[in-house]
Amino acid sequence: QVQLVESGGGLVQAGNSLRLSCAASGRTFGNYSVGWFRRAPGKEREFVAAISWRGGMTSYADSVKGRFTISRDNAKSMAYLQMNSLKPEDTAVYYCAARNLARSTIPTYYDYWGQGTQVTVSS
Repeated sequence: QVQLVESGGGLVQAGNSLRLSCAASGRTFGNYSVGWFRRAPGKEREFVAAISWRGGMTSYADSVKGRFTISRDNAKSMAYLQMNSLKPEDTAVYYCAARNLARSTIPTYYDYWGQGTQVTVSS
């Protein structure tokens, strides 16, 4: 069992940055790949970024590529999502998720989820 807690969300103006954090507890964090997903009002949950067990491989949605960076620190059992050049369309609840297999873009493949953190980008 892995418990995940997101933090770092908030209200920012377009063009600014936020860094989301995902704190993990329970099993050895380094055994899990991590994904970030988001759900905007009235929309389906969508993939944002994912990172492999040791952080050597990452994946990004086209909509955030070049603006967002996913990273992790296994020694601290933490994962991060650095979000730069934020746009109003990035407004959503952001979730981190973990799975004990290779990283994936498919949310249903993840076994553990945090409660989410709200990100609101004003124009």
